[in-house]
Amino acid sequence: MADGSNGAPRGPSERSSGAKRRALANESRLVALGDAVDRQSGKAPKRRKKRRRERTWLIAGVAVLVLIVGVLGGGYLYANWRFDAIPRFNKPIPITYPVPGQPFNILAVGSDSRAGLTGAVAAQTGAGGGSVVGQRSDVIKIVRVDPTARTITVLSIPRDTEVTLLANQALYGQFNRINVNYANGPALLVRTIKANFGITINHVVQVNFNGLINSAVAIGGVYLDFRYPAIDPDSGLEIKHTGCQLVNGAAALEVARSRHYYYALNGHPVWPNRQEFKNMTDAAINNEILNDGFVYDGSSDFGRIDRQTSFLRAMFERVKSKLDNPVAMNGFLSNLPKGITIDNTFSLNELIGLALKFHNYNTNAMQTYTLPEIPATVNGADVEVVEQPQAQQLLVNIFGNTLQRPTNPPPNAESQTPMPPVIAPTTTTTVRTTTTTKHHHAPTTTPTINPTLAVPPFDPVPCSP
Repeated sequence: MADGSNGAPRGPSERSSGAKRRALANESRLVALGDAVDRQSGKAPKRRKKRRRERTWLIAGVAVLVLIVGVLGGGYLYANWRFDAIPRFNKPIPITYPVPGQPFNILAVGSDSRAGLTGAVAAQTGAGGGSVVGQRSDVIKIVRVDPTARTITVLSIPRDTEVTLLANQALYGQFNRINVNYANGPALLVRTIKANFGITINHVVQVNFNGLINSAVAIGGVYLDFRYPAIDPDSGLEIKHTGCQLVNGAAALEVARSRHYYYALNGHPVWPNRQEFKNMTDAAINNEILNDGFVYDGSSDFGRIDRQTSFLRAMFERVKSKLDNPVAMNGFLSNLPKGITIDNTFSLNELIGLALKFHNYNTNAMQTYTLPEIPATVNGADVEVVEQPQAQQLLVNIFGNTLQRPTNPPPNAESQTPMPPVIAPTTTTTVRTTTTTKHHHAPTTTPTINPTLAVPPFDPVPCSP
């Protein structure tokens, strides 16, 4: 197991060398068994180069999902049994099966479904009284995986992005927020993303609130460094002390959901009485928290995306730290199906092959971007409209020649739907700022929308205990 600060082993030993030989032997048996399964099902086994490979895990996720495939103790058949336990979508999805070895796109959706929640968590999220029903896409991330270049790029699309709807216009109008496309599952969302942005989706993964909680519990939580005390009265987040600390269970959901985030610059706020919030208006809650010494992050969804990115990196590192613990890994695989759904085209062998490709992957190399947008008011509603040409430049840089011309481009602030400009790829992406006005009861800030690896100083970052 890596125990250096940068994730590299501090030094070899006879024990670690022996463990590596055993791991390599296990992988050889895994590959052979996988080929045997393929032959039995009529598929020709793929040729594989003979080279040293370390055991590893592939983690591809949105907001709050990790898909892990590996071999620990039980072997291929056990891993396959665990993998088969993950629920699949029960309706067809218009996805394109990826070409082996070529880049592909995973749509990672964080659903706001409260299914499976109980007790205080259900009450905090609005599930207990039935005030929130159905599901919407609270988080939309497109994970671009390039097996040859061994790169992972994540594009986040804010949930309030105004798009051209392909269905339900009688209910929602011609234009509306992208998250209204998910009430009946991912099929319409996949079609909407392709029609509006020209992005082809190859796989879909969904995590609901309960799934995120169970994933965090299964790996024993994640470690995040909070530089300031923080509170979010909407998500339930309360961080009363600073420093590197374990975030687990419901607290993981509170971090991932936080879009009304307050932090205390002086480090010693007067902690507000949460019980008094029950019958207060949003404006009164805002004034109470500000008077107690907190500062408001007015970036709303953009700030939440930053915090979700930090959470994803922390989860990746946490899983890697568990590689030598079969009990912990079994617990993770056991809890993975609870609240997580994948499409029918995902296969265990496919994920194993990707895991072997990414065996040395450093989470700090993961490129993360948010679609450039500007605030607008459309039909009396506060939304975000796609900003051109910055958005198209970013899409071209990420998806290259696989990006198609949209058939139904998103509207601008004037409710017009011009086609995006034709832009050549560049080697860099311009970093810019824009003012968001997304939250209705607090002052605004000016967040950076499109940096890679940039985290505002008040947001938590991954850490080691």
